[in-house]
Amino acid sequence: MSTAIATAPTSGSFLKSRLSFMMFLQYAIWGAWLPILYPYLMGHRKFSLDETGYCLAAGAIGAIFGPFIAGQLADRVFSTEKLLAVSHLLGAILVWMLAEAADFKTFVALSLVYGFVYAPTIALTNSLAFTHLPNRDRDFGPVRLWGTIGWIVAGIAVGQVLLRQYTPAIAAGLEGDALKVAQDAVTAEQNAGRAFAFHMSAVLGIVMAVFCLTLPHTPPSKTGGQKLAWAEAFKEIRVQPLVTLFLLAIPVSMIHQFYFVFTSDFVSGIQNAANNEAANKFASTVNSVLGVGGGGLMTIGQMTEIGVLALMPILATKLTRKSLLAIGLMAYAGRMALFAYAPSLAPVLLGVALHGLCFGCFIFVAFMIVDENTTKDIRATAQNLFNLVIVGIGIIVGSYFATGVVAKWASASGTMDFAKLFSVPMWMALGCLAALFAFYPRHAKSHS
Repeated sequence: MSTAIATAPTSGSFLKSRLSFMMFLQYAIWGAWLPILYPYLMGHRKFSLDETGYCLAAGAIGAIFGPFIAGQLADRVFSTEKLLAVSHLLGAILVWMLAEAADFKTFVALSLVYGFVYAPTIALTNSLAFTHLPNRDRDFGPVRLWGTIGWIVAGIAVGQVLLRQYTPAIAAGLEGDALKVAQDAVTAEQNAGRAFAFHMSAVLGIVMAVFCLTLPHTPPSKTGGQKLAWAEAFKEIRVQPLVTLFLLAIPVSMIHQFYFVFTSDFVSGIQNAANNEAANKFASTVNSVLGVGGGGLMTIGQMTEIGVLALMPILATKLTRKSLLAIGLMAYAGRMALFAYAPSLAPVLLGVALHGLCFGCFIFVAFMIVDENTTKDIRATAQNLFNLVIVGIGIIVGSYFATGVVAKWASASGTMDFAKLFSVPMWMALGCLAALFAFYPRHAKSHS
């Protein structure tokens, strides 16, 4: 939560509408390109597994600097809304350049800078909303769910563009090698078309930069005890329940990375294969609504996320924070189990749908726990420190582990064995669940 105190009263439905649109744009920018990044780099740019892993990790490195720079600036120097505006304008320029970057060195360098600019904005939009909303438990869930809607709209838009402009029809009656050649041509066309996602993200980034200047004024705190906000934040996260939460966040972020790296490619193959069967009307219907390329189908997870976030005002009062975190971890394990051991369209759709519980009951609740267990003058920095773990350390380690270790092991035979691949994060999630039960306190003291 931002440490700043608003200079004028900002309440009511108009405030919530503005904050909701802020969240819509924040996550539409990210949701446009993140789900399709792996097949774009591997399939279109022809990067190796190691190079793709480095690109995925590079964007996360920037998040490490967020707590020390963006959080410090928001808590001590600049107003949050102006810092967001500058960050999103620079991000729009960089993400457009990513679409044009054809070689590995250029792409990885741009990804590094983009992560430095964009990653801190996730926590800063949270902190700005926490500052101005009158009731955290009641109001933040409905506002934040508009970020999920933004992700859905962006993902389906990209999927529809890929379906209608980058999916050539396969001639009827093809079999054997001829059919495979035709299917490979469709895949290659879709991979190239994914560059559109970066362009759309850049346009949304410019809109966000302008809109941020209209957000409620959120000046830096004048009451912080330490000159460096992050120094105080480190003191507060050394106690329970935050120490356990921060440690669990690293493997959970790694599990999350398996989902975002491989699911688009995984479900694309299932979609294309099922849709080639004339009798499979279900697959054709799914594709016509959500588009192709994997990203559109993955928005089913964000749709269920809306339901979870909408229910959060009730869940947050009926269940303990520990219970909510446990539900999220069980959903992570269940999703990976379905991907590993039931790789057909209907079970995979169920696995994608579990994303709502994964995100809503773990990631979303974790940000709430950070906010309610830190003092007002360092909350923006504390949010960024947790963001460092989720979007920084966890993704860096997870990208290497997923692509450089597990994917190589799972594809040693020449083709990807998704049962092997997804069984690893399944067991990791179960291990995190056991650690949660063992170490996380049932009740935790909250700051006002």
